[in-house]
Amino acid sequence: MRFKIILLLSFILTPLFDITAQNTTATISGLIKDKTSKNPVPYANIVLKSAKDQKSLFGTVTNEEGRFNFTSVPSGNYSLEISTIGYKTITQKIFVGNLSNFLNLNTINIEEDSTTLSEVVVTSKTQEVSAKMDKKVFSVADNIAQSGGSVLQAMQNLPGVTSHDGKVQLRGNDKVIVLIDGKQTALTGFGNQSGLDNIPASAIEKIEIINNPSAKFDANGNAGIINIIYKKNKQEGFNGKIGIASGYGALWVRKENLPTITPQYQVTPKINPSLSLNYRKNKINTYLQADYLYTENLNKNEFVTRTYDDGTVINQQTKRNRDTHFTTIKTGIDWNYNDQNTFAFSGLFGSEKIIDHGEEPIFNGDYSQRLRLWQFLEDELKTTVMASVSYEHKFKEAGHKLNAGINYTYHREDEKYFFTNVMPTFTGQDAFKLLSDEKVVDVNLDYVQPLKYGRFETGFKFRHREIPTNMQFFPGENSPIDANAGGWATYKEIIPALYSTYIYESNKIEAELGLRLEYVDLKYDVNPNHPTYKSDGYNYTEPFPNLRLGYKIDDQNKITAFYNRRVDRPNEVDIRIFPKYDDAEIIKVGNPALRPQFTSAYEIGYKKSMEKGYFTSSLYYRIVDGTITRIATTAPDSNIIYNVFQNADKSTSAGIEAVFSKEINSWYSFNVNGNLYQNTIDAFTVTNLYPVPSTYTGERQQMVSGNLKWNSTLQLDKTLKGQVSVIYLAPDIIPQGKVNSRFSVDAGIKKTIQKGKGEVFMNVTDLFNTLVIQKEIQGEGFSYNSKDYYETQVVRFGYSYKF
Repeated sequence: MRFKIILLLSFILTPLFDITAQNTTATISGLIKDKTSKNPVPYANIVLKSAKDQKSLFGTVTNEEGRFNFTSVPSGNYSLEISTIGYKTITQKIFVGNLSNFLNLNTINIEEDSTTLSEVVVTSKTQEVSAKMDKKVFSVADNIAQSGGSVLQAMQNLPGVTSHDGKVQLRGNDKVIVLIDGKQTALTGFGNQSGLDNIPASAIEKIEIINNPSAKFDANGNAGIINIIYKKNKQEGFNGKIGIASGYGALWVRKENLPTITPQYQVTPKINPSLSLNYRKNKINTYLQADYLYTENLNKNEFVTRTYDDGTVINQQTKRNRDTHFTTIKTGIDWNYNDQNTFAFSGLFGSEKIIDHGEEPIFNGDYSQRLRLWQFLEDELKTTVMASVSYEHKFKEAGHKLNAGINYTYHREDEKYFFTNVMPTFTGQDAFKLLSDEKVVDVNLDYVQPLKYGRFETGFKFRHREIPTNMQFFPGENSPIDANAGGWATYKEIIPALYSTYIYESNKIEAELGLRLEYVDLKYDVNPNHPTYKSDGYNYTEPFPNLRLGYKIDDQNKITAFYNRRVDRPNEVDIRIFPKYDDAEIIKVGNPALRPQFTSAYEIGYKKSMEKGYFTSSLYYRIVDGTITRIATTAPDSNIIYNVFQNADKSTSAGIEAVFSKEINSWYSFNVNGNLYQNTIDAFTVTNLYPVPSTYTGERQQMVSGNLKWNSTLQLDKTLKGQVSVIYLAPDIIPQGKVNSRFSVDAGIKKTIQKGKGEVFMNVTDLFNTLVIQKEIQGEGFSYNSKDYYETQVVRFGYSYKF
């Protein structure tokens, strides 16, 4: 029955953004020589004609070195005609593909007497869906229903993407690496993703999803890669865009507070001004993208019932009113020194200020007695500075190039917590301070050599990362805080890596074979006086291969296959030895003994292009060794629950994803995305060391889950466009339990004004206020159920103007 359901739902599919049509073009280059003398043939006439009707489309002559280039050639079939005085005119068949932007025909020898040259085939064709094998591209401007929000909100409507606990998931997995302009930064995390809910979507031009990354990318992130592309105009002269967006959330109380605490945030304001400037003249291009996002929101409103085997029942609410100020400034200059050499300098500054006013009342089973009130104020400032320098050298052959770059990132986390611990017989005042400085240096070197039937790439990357952290606790009267667990810790990481990839294209076949060899040396030094944890670390040298194959049945149908091996290295926060007290009795803590998890991923895909639409479908399977997960246990004679990161045993995920998009007529189009998968976590046994050793044995878990997304776009007139997006997320397993189903509807409208230079929009997320996170957890000797009624419904409106 389950197989029948999977088979049925495999024909349901797509995104809530339109996939940006990739009108792939290529530069074709070659060298003409006399076959006998091997001398270059200058000033030969080169004409590119349509293979269908032999109409001349492009023309040029070879230079003094016998070289020629055609730029911006759309994918398709062509005839290349070479003629010059004293030589016979020859013709070759050319097929321009989509896997390579540069196609090098290498040396073509011509003779004075009659010679028929062998046919040359240069691969690929334009696909209506993202044509390249390695990624799908989405324009943020097309997301009317999420305009004015954060990057996280913009992402959660993409095909195969969901969000959970402030993180994006690809096909139900949150082990996603998030890049900014192709680079890892502290804004989005070097290991686990972070901060996406505070980066304004107004700063972003497009988002790329890479489900099966090649060996060129870092091996981290088994679920895939999301690349955020910042806005950067390259038009001649001075131009820019200015915008302002605002909105309100938490328009009414979804669930009333438990007694005796302060009110929830209501009618929470948002404001997001943005500015984009660009100046380009001659060899210089400069740009500036500045965004500010201020929000008040009900960040968390979770109601939890804990039930223990001895019959004890505890009810609690965690309410968090949050104020956030987030500023990002990205600027840079591109200097085209000459036709062969280009330098680029860029800098990024990010400042995130968070103030949390939180309360956690704890009651007995029938709410007749308040056992405790835990009040906290969090004052956190995160500062990020990134500087990048890159150099590109272009060789004489088009697409033959060498890139080098160095990136430096500094990230400071300055966090202060102030607690009031209200008990029936006393009130205690507690506090702690966390200071963490992260410094990362990345050096990379990449080389690309176009070939007659594809290209060869190779490169080197070196990373040095260091994070000294200091946590100081200041306990008050009868404090529940473990003051001895503070102190210092230092995270050190060195990663050199080499990679090579070979890409091949013919009229029918696409292929890529890659290998990345990575060495990791991680050391985590901790305060020797820590009551539980000691210094730890690991190192490894591992290969990470990838394989991609594609077969073009015809111009409309294509089959693909993928394999790659990847790793998820524990981030510094995952192994951080300090307990986190934003919940008084469900406490999170890291584990220095945590080790990487390794994943092998397999996928088979199918693409079909059709008139004004497309269909894609893929079957995928992932095997994870050493699954990283949080495990909840209790200490003897205590009701406090400790969530500690551990390596469980194996886990697997198998599923099918499908997308269907169709333009019905000039005013209505839709797309549907369906993802159905089965997650399995094998039985395992682990021991949480903090605060005292506690062993947990988990039984085998398995569940079929998925999501369905439907998006409709209405072109109401030439200047007015509307969008409605519907998302359904099925129940899914999480460590020691499951998260229940979720459903939401988003809607928006956008109008172009001022002769196309201006734009106004209005939208609402979670229109019917239905999105609630519900969890069920089963531990050793206890269980708990939770419902989080955090702020999901937000009305936004805004205006932007191009100049």
